[in-house]
Amino acid sequence: AGEFGHNDFYPVVVAAAQKTGEVDGKKALKAMILVDEIRGRLCEVFSLKTYKIDHVVHGAIASAAVYGALMGATPEQIEAAIGMFVVHYIPWRGIRAGKQLSDSKGASAAISTEAAILCMQRAMNGFMGPRDVFRNPEAIFRYFEPQQDGQCPFDIELSHSGSDFAVMGMHFKLGLYEHQSAGALQGMIDLLMNNPELMKDPSKIKNINVVAYEPAFGIIGDPAKRNPTTRQSADHSMVFIISRLLANAVNRGVIPSTNEEAWTSWMLSPRDYGYDALNDRQTRGLMEKISFAHGGPEYDTRYPDGIPTTVEITADDGKKYSSGLVMYPSGHARNTTADLNAILQFKHKMLGSIALEDDDCEKLIKKLVHMDKLSAGEMQDVYDFDYSKLQRNDPIDG
Repeated sequence: AGEFGHNDFYPVVVAAAQKTGEVDGKKALKAMILVDEIRGRLCEVFSLKTYKIDHVVHGAIASAAVYGALMGATPEQIEAAIGMFVVHYIPWRGIRAGKQLSDSKGASAAISTEAAILCMQRAMNGFMGPRDVFRNPEAIFRYFEPQQDGQCPFDIELSHSGSDFAVMGMHFKLGLYEHQSAGALQGMIDLLMNNPELMKDPSKIKNINVVAYEPAFGIIGDPAKRNPTTRQSADHSMVFIISRLLANAVNRGVIPSTNEEAWTSWMLSPRDYGYDALNDRQTRGLMEKISFAHGGPEYDTRYPDGIPTTVEITADDGKKYSSGLVMYPSGHARNTTADLNAILQFKHKMLGSIALEDDDCEKLIKKLVHMDKLSAGEMQDVYDFDYSKLQRNDPIDG
């Protein structure tokens, strides 16, 4: 199976709701789940990363299908739009390769979705793309996985009821970090909470070893990411992410009593990837202590069911600490212990307050949290706020 990617595609549903004026909040939420279901099932049966194709392709295909359905497109038009996108707009993983990642990498989902929606609009206006692209021998699916019988190399099973949805294997990021690092962050939090002496004097930490699975080992464990100098590279660098969390734990002087308090007290924000953070001597020093190991088949086979990771710390006196195997970190759909609402509420306020004053931020968050109660009319201004009250912040990139 390939990597799930991120839940970056929900604005497509809001756009359709605002264009049609006929999509209420409850229908919008169902459409968002459908986007996740389509892209998640595609991820399960066709690994884009294996063929050096960026994972946003599956989300773009899902976006075209759901946007078209909400806009009233015919099945033939949706098929033509997906075909048009697949043969004209496939993004390669070159956007994620190299020592430093670019701004366009951070916008990869948006760029591909923009192309998918453009294809859908063209198809609805009578400009049709190739049909039956999943069986097309020269499109990506059969080109990379040839089939002698002329069929598509996989079947897709979509759920319409019950609990067997692809989103139940995904997770919410509790702060800003690369998805694959969630297990390591949880392991680090568990270790620090159980062994607070590690926070009091991090100079006594000799080594932090992170054991993880593919694709995490190849993406954020890439040796080229050990010295990030841009935001996009830093949030795809396991050594930076873990070091920054540890630095927050040391500097904020909080010894949390609960997992939720730990996540909210040490949560990684945009400023943790700014110029000052990237050049912070303490963070850089901690980065030198981190090693990364591939756990092999024992770990690989557990993904994408979970995010299998172990964090091991060795102190300078030889004492060893281990988080044990982390499978379902806080935020993962299969995690049953974390108070997700409390952590997400903090995250929403943290990010929203960067742009909005407290009252306006609270109003916007409340509207989004209760989207299922919104009428089709209220969906028209779901993102509206007083732009004259936008907070002004100094650039974090120096």
